[in-house]
Amino acid sequence: MKTSVEKQADDRRALIYQLEGRPPLGIAFPLGLQHVLSMFIGNLAPVLVLAGIVSSVTGEAIVTPQQRMLMVQCCMFASGMTTLVQLYPLKFGATFQVGAGLPIVMGTAFAFVPTMRTLGAEFGINAVLGAIIAGSVVEIIMGLFIKPLKKFFPPLVIGAVLITIGLHLLPVGVQYLAGGAGAEANAALAGRLAAEGKEIPASVAAMAAQYGSWQNLVIGGIVFITIILMQRFGRGMFKISAILIGIIVGYLVAIILGQVNFQAVKDAGFISVPIPFSIKPVFMLEPIIAMAAIYVVSGLETMGNINGITVAAFDREATIRETSGAVVADAAGSLFAAAFNTLPNTAFGQNAGIVAMTKVVNKWCIATGALVLILAGFIPKIGAVFSVMPSSVLGGAVVTVFAMIMLNGIKLIAKAGFSDRNLLILAITFGVGFAVGDTKLLVDRLPVFLQFIFKDTVVAVCVISVLTNLLFPVSESDKERMKNAQKEAAVEDLG
Repeated sequence: MKTSVEKQADDRRALIYQLEGRPPLGIAFPLGLQHVLSMFIGNLAPVLVLAGIVSSVTGEAIVTPQQRMLMVQCCMFASGMTTLVQLYPLKFGATFQVGAGLPIVMGTAFAFVPTMRTLGAEFGINAVLGAIIAGSVVEIIMGLFIKPLKKFFPPLVIGAVLITIGLHLLPVGVQYLAGGAGAEANAALAGRLAAEGKEIPASVAAMAAQYGSWQNLVIGGIVFITIILMQRFGRGMFKISAILIGIIVGYLVAIILGQVNFQAVKDAGFISVPIPFSIKPVFMLEPIIAMAAIYVVSGLETMGNINGITVAAFDREATIRETSGAVVADAAGSLFAAAFNTLPNTAFGQNAGIVAMTKVVNKWCIATGALVLILAGFIPKIGAVFSVMPSSVLGGAVVTVFAMIMLNGIKLIAKAGFSDRNLLILAITFGVGFAVGDTKLLVDRLPVFLQFIFKDTVVAVCVISVLTNLLFPVSESDKERMKNAQKEAAVEDLG
């Protein structure tokens, strides 16, 4: 028989599977750190990509080295603050809130990168930040009117969007495992130069050699195998913290193989306070319009991610209030980030995958990770320690995590039922929305208004599925099949 003290300790540990409550810090902290490690490189990547853009007017980088360090520091701070708002919403009255109140982790959005690259080269970093601030109004409006818009996004649509997000993230995981985007880009460039008979610069050749190197494959493979072994044979905290353990083991192996350069850690300062508007935003109409369109994509991705979390963790769709709060917080967080000299925020898909895999939904656990991000924003050396972690370590950890997002989309579609109507809608959605959107050469030759729809596959899938849902209304027999499918799914889950 367990004593009352032991039972209380067990009850506190069990809180990790409940939304509210505070598990012991010794349990909560590693689970929160697991989320930070899984998104840290991805959080920094958009900033580092934008920092490498050269102005088409001056021929110089649009971001100075000092601004680059500031943006990296501020992106961690903004991500942590916005994550706390998603976990613990700001409530206004009985119905409206900013934040979902769900275990959502926010990070710098990849969806904006192509548009920001184009705008940055033409208008500069100041205009990009101004467009981020002004364009966020579109997503705020989207979040405020989510209830009338909700009928356009039934489980079938959201499930298709989740599958699309997962399919797009899967190659990213493999890319990280092989050496990262930089190594892949240099490998492709070296291949083109070799085919043209041109000399390959030494720096390009060195980076290209890293892509798919035996060191990266060994490191990523060890991380992957460690996580699988922990999931299969681990018990208690070893099983729950499988991803964190895998990353730590992979990091140590990377150090042993000489794949980690700690110079950036040595050079980083100890204390630095993020100051808003250190990079002054400039407001120009063309960049604002272009950025506003991408905010719609960000809102849809956030809707998909929060439904991925609620389906995986609570076996239900997100409520109107949760969805509205999440989308508004997504926009407000992006505005906050731009005010603090960095790029837009959005709900991170890989963290939704971690929730799906571990079933750990406790907000306090996630909040400890958010506090680490905020702390990293004040102590540059902390961010430097994470940022020098090789991409292959992260790649080995996220390949299965990203797959979970896709599988949650399949699960959501299964709850809608596989009637003839639903199968036809899915066939049109993926046959047109995904296939055409994924064929970039064809998209470039479409009329401008169609390019706007198909240039982003997530948007294309969403638009096509919404239109086909309206074209083929739900019949009474479809509704009955949907209810039966949901009941069968519930019985299977209980079993």
